[in-house]
Amino acid sequence: MANLNLTICGVHFKNPIITASGTCGFGREYANFYPLSKLGGIALKGVTLEERQGNPPPRVAETPAGILNSVGLQNPGVDAFIEKHLPWLVQQNTVLISNVAGATIEDYCQTVIKLSETAISMIELNISCPNVKEGGVAFGTSTKSIEQVVGAVRRVCKKPLIVKLSPNVTSIADMARAAVSTGADALSLINTLLGMRIDIQTKRPVLHNNTGGLSGPAVFPVALRMVWEVANAVQVPIIGMGGVATWKNAVEMLMAGASAVQVGTQQFKDPFAPIKIIEGLGQYMDENGIASVSELTKSVKPW
Repeated sequence: MANLNLTICGVHFKNPIITASGTCGFGREYANFYPLSKLGGIALKGVTLEERQGNPPPRVAETPAGILNSVGLQNPGVDAFIEKHLPWLVQQNTVLISNVAGATIEDYCQTVIKLSETAISMIELNISCPNVKEGGVAFGTSTKSIEQVVGAVRRVCKKPLIVKLSPNVTSIADMARAAVSTGADALSLINTLLGMRIDIQTKRPVLHNNTGGLSGPAVFPVALRMVWEVANAVQVPIIGMGGVATWKNAVEMLMAGASAVQVGTQQFKDPFAPIKIIEGLGQYMDENGIASVSELTKSVKPW
């Protein structure tokens, strides 16, 4: 039997399949379909220092081979998460990755300080958030702002720190280097691509926020290319995501350079998608004589 176990930044995973932040909530809904212990881990819904109501509706729209969303990081706030959701989560026997968002560097740091004292396994820093002190430009779109936020969080973070990269940049490799140079233990990518749809009858954007993040199978080739570029630019573990819908997609992500893979939008279509991907990955490895999942990482042979 293929060995799907792996270790990232000292954290042990049963397998490399993780549910992506924002698509699995805090896990309770998906626990109705299968034991969460079957997952390699859960990247939990993003939390902020204070409660957020999110953007006004409509904030989700279907697109060809994907969805657009502008949910706006609706969440109960870090204190409510720790009090109401974390006690149940720690009983689910899987790796817990807490996704953290913020509007200022101080927000990020205060949230991470609180989470560092809990049983959370790892922190995933969402740097696609708009920096309110810099005119609303996302933290993750310049090397300077990445260095500032990652460096500040690194100084207070007691957990392994994953930095989640935005694809809405000129050079993803430069952003990766900036994150690693200032303390990222691992990287996850990609976050959603910025997109838009228009209702031709009303002449208004389909989303109330006008634009939103595109995810789903449509973005997979872009995500795969960026994972490959980053894997050739830095030496830290990479968690690949973006349009992963099948076990074949997961194998491609691993071959491109990922150590683990997050599955997101596909869960809305098929809640059992992560489980099917785990099973398919194991079968592929058995059929091809691959003993350990780590053998797949960065095994692509470029022309």
